[in-house]
Amino acid sequence: MTKIIGLVQVKGGAGRSTVSTNLAGELSKSGKTVLIDCDMPQGTSASWFAVRQQKGRQGNLKADTAIDHSDLINKVKQHQDADYIVLDGAPRLAEMTKAILILADLCLIPVGASNAEIWATGDILELINQANAVKQVKARMLWTRYRAHTRLAQELSGLASQELGIEALASSTGMRVAYMQALGEGLTVTELADTSARDEVKALTAEVKKLLKV
Repeated sequence: MTKIIGLVQVKGGAGRSTVSTNLAGELSKSGKTVLIDCDMPQGTSASWFAVRQQKGRQGNLKADTAIDHSDLINKVKQHQDADYIVLDGAPRLAEMTKAILILADLCLIPVGASNAEIWATGDILELINQANAVKQVKARMLWTRYRAHTRLAQELSGLASQELGIEALASSTGMRVAYMQALGEGLTVTELADTSARDEVKALTAEVKKLLKV
């Protein structure tokens, strides 16, 4: 049965495409995976895949795009032969975000490690409440650009719990050049030399699989 993972965040620049591309690339090692870019015409994930395809590294991964929530629903139906579908959401598009929340078996909400990003993420709570009227949403917060074991990280974790009330994943991604490099070169960080970034993505993928019970 196809498992759908949605990356949602109404704030731009939180790392949705970075997480989506790395997660899709890693999941494709264990099953047929489709990455659907829902942020058109910007299309960061779609551009990443085009570069990857040019290098002949697509492997078990395919990519598609969706221009609105109706198109997304149709595209998800078309790819039901996949083991995994990763949906890279769009900022500021409420209907698209709500559709992803309803379609996905697991929704990840990337949040940069700052007070401002936590406050901005609060805007998504209303969309989650609306989606819950249709289907119980399984959502987890994912820290990005995160420095664990610092005082700031502990303070932000407390603030996020208080402001958002959304459980955070145990895994996180740090502020590393490897993520930007991989995105520009059509790669995942597991294909680069940065072992710290590689371990982060492998831990994230393992945790996602556990939550999906696969």
